[in-house]
Amino acid sequence: MVCRMFRIEAEVDKARRDLLHARLRDTNTAASPVLAALRNTPAEREYPLHIWALDPSGDLAGGLVGHTWTTWLHVALLWVDARHRGTGLGTHLLTQAEHLATDRGCTAARLETWDFQAPGFYRRHGYEVVCAIPDYPPGVTEYTLVKRLT
Repeated sequence: MVCRMFRIEAEVDKARRDLLHARLRDTNTAASPVLAALRNTPAEREYPLHIWALDPSGDLAGGLVGHTWTTWLHVALLWVDARHRGTGLGTHLLTQAEHLATDRGCTAARLETWDFQAPGFYRRHGYEVVCAIPDYPPGVTEYTLVKRLT
């Protein structure tokens, strides 16, 4: 019977998305002393972290896109062109991001990767699998990995 009381819409609405985000943030802040303590502090804000590797001709050879928030680095994207894989460029990008994040006060890092991408690469760099989601998408396993930064 609950559904008869409401009009349900499925459409992209940025204003409603922003309102929903603000209300969820307020609800979470009220429920969590940790989040409440972060409110209106510099640590509350996400700060972008982008690192680019350009080849001698100026073309993109690789890059890392992420952000820092509170004491965490979140690596969203890490890519190295096939011509430059195996050269240490991926390691350099990841190490540089961790270093910059540490300078920002981060003590941990997290990322997601698929089974056909780079879980072994991240494990070799000290990341540990904390979550595996099989069939996301079907036939693929997605991993969430974390690492304590020193």
